[in-house]
Amino acid sequence: MSSNGLNSSMPDEKGYFGEYGGSFIPPQLQVIMDEITDSYLKIKEDSNFLEELQDLYTHYVGRPSPIFFAKNLSKKYGANIYFKREDLNHTGAHKINHCLGEALLAKKMGKKKLIAETGAGQHGVALATAAALVGLECDIYMGEVDIAKEYPNVVRMHILGAKVIPATHGRKTLKEAVDAAFEGYLKDPVTQFYAIGSVVGPHPFPMMVRDFQSIVGKEARIQFQEMTGKLPDNIVACVGGGSNAMGIFSAFLNDDVNLYGVEPAGRNLEVMGEHAATMTKGKVGVMHGFKSYMLADEQGEPEEVYSVASGLDYPSVGPQHSYLKDIKRVNYVTINDEEAMETFFGLSKIEGIIPAIESAHAVAYAIKLAKEKPNSTILVNLSGRGDKDIDFAVANYGKRFGVEI
Repeated sequence: MSSNGLNSSMPDEKGYFGEYGGSFIPPQLQVIMDEITDSYLKIKEDSNFLEELQDLYTHYVGRPSPIFFAKNLSKKYGANIYFKREDLNHTGAHKINHCLGEALLAKKMGKKKLIAETGAGQHGVALATAAALVGLECDIYMGEVDIAKEYPNVVRMHILGAKVIPATHGRKTLKEAVDAAFEGYLKDPVTQFYAIGSVVGPHPFPMMVRDFQSIVGKEARIQFQEMTGKLPDNIVACVGGGSNAMGIFSAFLNDDVNLYGVEPAGRNLEVMGEHAATMTKGKVGVMHGFKSYMLADEQGEPEEVYSVASGLDYPSVGPQHSYLKDIKRVNYVTINDEEAMETFFGLSKIEGIIPAIESAHAVAYAIKLAKEKPNSTILVNLSGRGDKDIDFAVANYGKRFGVEI
């Protein structure tokens, strides 16, 4: 069956996936957003643009990223577990896929500067890389807490020529970085391009980022069938904003494949402010210019959220994910900090792959799934590598999991 049906009709022309999405922004900014939408809809059909982007994917990023059969992990837990190795991309994660697309679009629109938020720093590094490549200035907004926690990525951004601007209010993490980036963008939306880092924000960004990330699923669908002769039984990906998950899910939405989006249960799933499990505990609301599930207080304002993974601690989620939850096409599940960190160290020792803490959430759930569904096939989107996390992981969890330096 074709895997394009559920994607090709969404979103509608106003940016809605069912009741989710849209564009809730000031009228003056909507004019700019409409220009971005028009430009994107034109370039996505432009063969020259698509050839340029594909050339960069091949010769710059190193695509296609391989699929790896994790035989040690599979033997230990009873199912056949595979990884889509987005961690092997240039810059170390899936984020480069949409950053190159957004940077090329901004350049063609005549913009002078890229701005963005970042949590774990992977989007920031990828955008700084893309900005350097196409010759644009770059401002990256990052929470003070995450700057300290993900310092290796902060250094990379500086080396690449970007300016890293701390977000100093609230919990000083990803949500606050988005707030600060929006403020920075509103000062000059004409010459700046806000390269949103996930399938969130006002239309057209949930669509555009999904489209750029869909290369992950398109590759995986072909590769997995070449390796095994069939499609995977299960696909697992972590979900914060949801870009890596939409990237791989998009090619399998109309297939008989179980899809699992793994949210962060943090320290305590039952206490608001101690997790970032938007789909599991949230309700419908509007934040950062779009309608989706979100973690909100009684007044509808965003709640404080938390995850050991800086890239997952966001109080909303991409609108297409909300739609997929409602129609029960994707199963949204949770993994807590302890489970994620045990897997971070465990995968490193059993397969020689140090995953991003974000990706470790997906691997941790795949291990649970393997125990429930022995002899099935499980494809995990290993969305990033853990270089950025090693200092934090060893300092805070090393002794517990047998790593002391």
